[in-house]
Amino acid sequence: MKALRTHAVGGPETLTLDEVDAPVPGKGEVLVDVKACAINFPDTLIIRDLYQFKPARPFAPGGEIAGVIEAIGEGVEGYKVGDKVMAGIGNGGLAEKVVVNAGRMFPVPEGVPFEKAASLLMTYGTTIHGLKDRGHIKPGDTVLVLGAAGGVGLSAVELAKAFGARVVAAVSSEEKGEIARQAGADEVVIYPKGEMDKDASKELANAFKAACGPEGANIVYDIVGGQYSEPALRSIAWEGKFLVVGFPAGIAKMPLNLTLLKSCDIAGVFWGAFTAREPVKFRQQVEELFQLMKDGKIDPLVSETFPLERGGEAIAKLESRQAVGKLVVTMD
Repeated sequence: MKALRTHAVGGPETLTLDEVDAPVPGKGEVLVDVKACAINFPDTLIIRDLYQFKPARPFAPGGEIAGVIEAIGEGVEGYKVGDKVMAGIGNGGLAEKVVVNAGRMFPVPEGVPFEKAASLLMTYGTTIHGLKDRGHIKPGDTVLVLGAAGGVGLSAVELAKAFGARVVAAVSSEEKGEIARQAGADEVVIYPKGEMDKDASKELANAFKAACGPEGANIVYDIVGGQYSEPALRSIAWEGKFLVVGFPAGIAKMPLNLTLLKSCDIAGVFWGAFTAREPVKFRQQVEELFQLMKDGKIDPLVSETFPLERGGEAIAKLESRQAVGKLVVTMD
């Protein structure tokens, strides 16, 4: 079988398409014939050894897959060969076949294409955990979403609307703003792409405040980080929740005096650790996502697909923050 693997620390250009032996499922595992693998921000980090987890090389990136069960290991119940499944696996998804722990799998909902199934768990899973468990979202809240046109950002727009909130989408272009509006955003703020000086940062903070309204944002969902975090924090409501989800623009240096002045909380959203620590709650939230999808309230936007041999291009496009919605590598 073929796998797109990293052999040395580096960017997506260092990945090589290798011919390797197909893995064999052990106890409690299944072998999945991968049909689609979604690309996520951790994939850009893990090949550079910048992610929290550092697998032994060589390995294939790709932590979110959908496919068909090809073989079943000892002790696996509830699944059979031929079942369509989706799973979060950490890494290894950019391969034609992968072994998956059965406890990490879910059946693909009826009628959902593999590309969309592979795009659900990490993005929408992160966001439902973030908004409900860390942000304590409630109907009538105002939610400011930074990076609102990416995969995680669009999931935040859709889920916040599904939970009865008003959504302000912050994006880097009018084109991305239109994507966010189509997903349900009530207001759009365009932030600058280049380096901001103090005046520009203040101007952006004022734009966020104007869009959020006089009470401010009850929840800031920050997927971007860097120079954009402080202006967003300045627009937060009294006792608001600032959720740290990711930082492709860099790790922000936050003026903590603002947390005192707004009596607000800064909370981290580490979905991967949450799924391991609270597996029952994790599965309940995935079931809730399935129901929201069935009800038409969420629908992953797959903007582009790539064949396996061009998987590095997908990672590079996400890394350069050019992606809208989800980028997915398909094996067929």
